[in-house]
Amino acid sequence: MELHSSRHIAADRAQVWAALNEAEVLKACIPGCEELTGSPEQGFEATVKQKVGPVKATFKGAVTLSDVVPGESYTISGEGKGGVAGFAKGVAQVRLADHPEGGTVLSYDVEAKVGGKIAQLGSRLVNSFATKMADQFFERFQTRLEGPAENETA
Repeated sequence: MELHSSRHIAADRAQVWAALNEAEVLKACIPGCEELTGSPEQGFEATVKQKVGPVKATFKGAVTLSDVVPGESYTISGEGKGGVAGFAKGVAQVRLADHPEGGTVLSYDVEAKVGGKIAQLGSRLVNSFATKMADQFFERFQTRLEGPAENETA
């Protein structure tokens, strides 16, 4: 499955880049993330609990960054194993650019694969789940950098 999208974030590129490389920020933004340790240089280890349709699983996996162009782009690759639930593998190209009206445009292209019980759920359910996860991650990421929208209450 493939996902392609972009977001306009009201923060300068240096702030966005720093946040994309900080374990605590990533942990807070990844839906279901219980633990994330490591560094951009050495890679990250993660534990994520998720429910995909009727299948609940705790995924343990590794995430690495490659093709790093500081302040501009990187490739993030990850693989998680969820026991009998199956596995998930993904690669995302993340790019940052200055927005003409200020802030940063964060663009991403994701390619993901799943196997095991999760794959048996069917591509429509898995694709909608993956889209929802990506949307939640980038929504949380954007809110973390910009703060909550004015119409939201604390």
